[in-house]
Amino acid sequence: MTVRKNQAQLTATEKRRFVDALIALKRNGQYDTFVTTHNGFIMSDTDNGNRVGHRSPSFLPWHRRFLIQFEQALQAVDPSVALPYWDWTADRTAASSLWAPDFLGGTGRSRDGQVMEGPFAFASGRWPVNVRVDGRGFLRRDLGAGGQQLPTRAEVDSVLAMTTYDAPPWNSASNSFRNHLEGWRGVNLHNRVHVWVGGQMATGVSPNDPVFWLHHAFIDKLWADWQARHPGSPYLPAAGTANVVDLNDTMRPWNDVTPADMLDHTPHYTFDTAA
Repeated sequence: MTVRKNQAQLTATEKRRFVDALIALKRNGQYDTFVTTHNGFIMSDTDNGNRVGHRSPSFLPWHRRFLIQFEQALQAVDPSVALPYWDWTADRTAASSLWAPDFLGGTGRSRDGQVMEGPFAFASGRWPVNVRVDGRGFLRRDLGAGGQQLPTRAEVDSVLAMTTYDAPPWNSASNSFRNHLEGWRGVNLHNRVHVWVGGQMATGVSPNDPVFWLHHAFIDKLWADWQARHPGSPYLPAAGTANVVDLNDTMRPWNDVTPADMLDHTPHYTFDTAA
């Protein structure tokens, strides 16, 4: 069984194997297909049109399936690898261990945001940014951009206390657990972290930064935590809506996956219980 661990608890060997598997997927071209898929859905998901991956109830099951598919690709390279999660309520600064040179590397240099250290630095030659929103082919970051602060545990708990999964109008205006977690309303959890990291993480090609996977693994864990707290609160909408994915509707780009299929993560992985 795959066990997703807090990145702060990874051993040096686990970090190295995770990084090596990422680089192998980059080298064989698979990694960039995930970046392309994510960017395509960011661009097409709108408040008033068809929306699947973002601004909609299926934000959480869509990303759960996306992460499972990516994790399986990593495990095809190295079966020992699992996606770690980044608890940004605890590891809150640019000095946190995940930004060390032996793991993800740190923030970008001031003049252009280029990450200069670690395995994903452009100078390493192993991490060209090929799926771009501009002409720059290097990984960029600006940790703490614009004085942003990462969400606190109290803010997370306030969102986990919400009892309704989602609500009309089923978009970025919804007053619901999903939308407060996604970040279009309220304390803004998920979106704020993307902006805090900056660089490609603040764009549709955010998976260019490997921290995308650690961030979304934590968002997925928060959904699992919410499900455990509110076992009587179902995925909504159940049926009969337009432009969004109902419980038993298929989620593009897959032709055989529905939100109902993604409600229980335990057939695929569990989370560690370490602090």
